[in-house]
Amino acid sequence: MFVIIAGGGNTGTHLANLLLNQGHTIHVIEQRPEVLARLHRELPTEVIFEGTITDPALLEQAGIHNADVVAATTVGDAENLAICYLARARYKVRRTIARINNPRNAWLFDEKFHVDVALNNAEIMARLIEEEMSMGDMMTLLKLRRGEYSLVEEKIPAGARALGINLMDLPLPENCVIAAIIRQGKIVVPRGVTVFQEGDEVLAVTDSAGAKILADLFAPR
Repeated sequence: MFVIIAGGGNTGTHLANLLLNQGHTIHVIEQRPEVLARLHRELPTEVIFEGTITDPALLEQAGIHNADVVAATTVGDAENLAICYLARARYKVRRTIARINNPRNAWLFDEKFHVDVALNNAEIMARLIEEEMSMGDMMTLLKLRRGEYSLVEEKIPAGARALGINLMDLPLPENCVIAAIIRQGKIVVPRGVTVFQEGDEVLAVTDSAGAKILADLFAPR
């Protein structure tokens, strides 16, 4: 995958290193002299392109025509919106990702400016706090489909509502699937007649609403 990262600050540099370590091709665009000095110490020189991120000549030099993804990680929301708009409208880049610096500007980061994924740190933190408070001891192992679904795990305690009830009789929502049960170190494939036992470790794929219902079923009475 070929990714162009607009902005070489801490976020852009960390992202670049992660993608390079995973074997992806990346180009980083940055214009601030003090940031460029650090970038040349932390990244290979050939991936760094110096200049204004919205300069079409520089974007084309960086290979934007062939980019699979453009990630806008600058400290300015206007710049991040501009690069996403240019990437899609002028260069037909398939995916755009933008960092939101000021939460008050979050409403701008949508299809109007061709932003496919907007990263709002304040909103992400609020959702994580809400999830942790509503899901009790349930652990999120993996986020799926841009965070709409999660792979979660929870160990069933004594007195849980779900104990002694066939799986098919539990009031699970449509968007919640029990993927596996780990019982005494062995995998149990869940079926309709499977009954949960105390100490079972349950793996489920669910959305946020389903996770709350699941956490309630696995909570002590």
